[in-house]
Amino acid sequence: MAEDLRFVVKSVVGEENFIDMTPNRSNNFCCGGGGGFLQSGYQDERRAYGKIKADQILSTGAQYCITPCHNCHAQVHDLSEVRHHPWQTTHLWTLICLSMGVLGPNEREYLGDDLKEVDVFHPESAM
Repeated sequence: MAEDLRFVVKSVVGEENFIDMTPNRSNNFCCGGGGGFLQSGYQDERRAYGKIKADQILSTGAQYCITPCHNCHAQVHDLSEVRHHPWQTTHLWTLICLSMGVLGPNEREYLGDDLKEVDVFHPESAM
């Protein structure tokens, strides 16, 4: 599964823009928002546990952190907001839709300023 997602991400953003976290794959760290913890009410504990993931993301120097699920997106976005970290959190499906030219205007709020105005045009779909 990890390799399949890496293939998709690299296809969407370009291999030259892909920065992997360390450790990764089966040794990667949880974001701290899964398993219902995001809605558990223990916000301070969730954020404290999430510091491990935040430090891991920061060490990449990446401008974006791509997340595959809603819980990860909410947790990673919260960690960046609360600690004023520089990365933009975006769903994988948002980038897939952007690359296909089908991202709706309301969904662009999840993109950083550098991508909000990107409009991918596929001539074969203009009929």
